[in-house]
This record gives sequence, structure tokens and C-alpha cells, in this order.
Amino acid sequence: MYYPRLKDLREDKDLVQKQVAAYLGIDQRVYSNYEIGKREIPTRFVISLAKFYNTTTDYILGLTNNPKN
Repeated sequence: MYYPRLKDLREDKDLVQKQVAAYLGIDQRVYSNYEIGKREIPTRFVISLAKFYNTTTDYILGLTNNPKN
């Protein structure tokens, strides 16, 4: 699965992949694979990123276009 919103959210906060990866406690290359869809992102990271970006998991997963509840 491809997660284009991960990149959009990250860039909106002027962050680089290394910073988001550090927040999640993972290597930047692993995070990069989530952004480009090479690896499926674990649920726990989707939840963590939703909290980090103050959005919903549904928005990150592309199930809604509304970033807030």
C-alpha cells in the first residue's frame, strides 16, 4: 500500500524523514519504505503518527479527506 499522506504531512511540518524515523524509533530507510509503499506501515506507527501530526488514522490511510474528526 502506498501512503502519500505520510510525505505530505511530514513536509507540511518541514521535517525530514530522519526526524520522523527518530520519533518512531526506527531507521530512516525503514521509514522511507513506508512513505513509498515498499513496506506496509504497522498499525502502532499509524497511531503514533496520527497523534504526532494531530490528525486521524483514517486520514493517513486515505480513507477520508478530512484531516480532523
